[in-house]
Amino acid sequence: MPVVSTPTTLTPAETAIDDREVERIRNDFPILAQQVNGAGLVYLDSGATSQNPLSVIEAEQEFYEQRNAAVHRGAHSLAVAATDVFEEARETVARFIGAGNDEVVWTANATEALNLLTYAFSNASAGRGAGESRRFALQPGDEIVVTEMEHHANLIPWQELAFRTGATLRYIPVDDDGALRMDEAPSIINAATKIVAFTHASNVLGSITPVEELTTLAHQQGAFAVLDGCQSVPHLPVDVKALDVDFLAFSGHKMLGPTGIGVLYGKSNLLNAMPPFLTGGSMITRVTMESAQYLPSPMRFEAGTQQISQTAALAVAVNYLQETGMERIAAWEASLGQRLVEGLQQIEGVRVLGPGPGTERIGMAAFDVQGVHAHDVGQFLDDRGIAVRVGHHCAQPLHRRLGLAASTRASTYLYNTTADVDYFLDAVAGVRPFFGVTS
Repeated sequence: MPVVSTPTTLTPAETAIDDREVERIRNDFPILAQQVNGAGLVYLDSGATSQNPLSVIEAEQEFYEQRNAAVHRGAHSLAVAATDVFEEARETVARFIGAGNDEVVWTANATEALNLLTYAFSNASAGRGAGESRRFALQPGDEIVVTEMEHHANLIPWQELAFRTGATLRYIPVDDDGALRMDEAPSIINAATKIVAFTHASNVLGSITPVEELTTLAHQQGAFAVLDGCQSVPHLPVDVKALDVDFLAFSGHKMLGPTGIGVLYGKSNLLNAMPPFLTGGSMITRVTMESAQYLPSPMRFEAGTQQISQTAALAVAVNYLQETGMERIAAWEASLGQRLVEGLQQIEGVRVLGPGPGTERIGMAAFDVQGVHAHDVGQFLDDRGIAVRVGHHCAQPLHRRLGLAASTRASTYLYNTTADVDYFLDAVAGVRPFFGVTS
């Protein structure tokens, strides 16, 4: 079995992460030691893809060296060992979010997880599945509700579902500052609503959505609550039972894990009533030339050969996060997020998107530099070894609402120091003078 390394040695008295501990954590991440354009790498793009500790990299390699075989298909020893790794990883991830093992479905990424859901709803709407699946059927007159701040992965699949079923897509708007108009939510989520899909933490604004309130509004109308956890599960303690969401999607590559692995959580009774999306081998109990019967969750949603090595590596990433402490990680990143916002707001000509200082946020900040395109800002920072994200961050409607085509986003993780943030802020202060912008 892969050996799970402990990221740091902690005593019970060490309740808060500080720069000294982060410097020790950074030693576990080989990529952070490199030079970029003659400067030490300052990686502030974890909102897009996080870096991997050595233990995660080694876990995937170890699987291929020692246990590479198809899961659930062979009786030989190697296949049994591979299946053990695969299912133990599922148990680790399920425990991490407070779910049951049968409530965690492996997908390629969060985008696939959300598309799996929407196509399962489509199949139910087309009459596929047993009688219980009718609860997922949509038709003209039904409504799907999202928010104006959604990532495209939690918007376009619902647009397409509305198109396929004749349902209507509605959204909860944001105000001029990007704050969700929760005062309008009770009227938008109504008796016609069948699905409410929303982000836990905005990948642009860094703001945290009132999940419990939206979930309660959905359930009061008999609607399903679908949560995009891509920016929350890696950074905040998440307990799906406490949140009471019906479905949750997140990606491994944003939480120290490898690319190519995602997770769909669903309440057991819902997954077992839902018709599958992908079909083929490994997800059936009986097949004739005319019909097929499907396995219970999660196998009914895992057709074909799965991402076995990636699940092994993701389990090691989850253990790394748990050993560091999700509460501690959340507190550290919150402090870095406040430092980002406070510093950016003090720079002339810089507009911070989303909540200002003192408002709860994850450790990220998106901003606009007056008179300088976001791509030029990104290049300026990259020349100084600072990696950030530029563009619309797969959230065009939100940017359009805020009057922008693009922005620059800095996002932190447990391996970032206050010195990283300060170096970044000093560089941003030099952007407008460098480009000769004076007004």
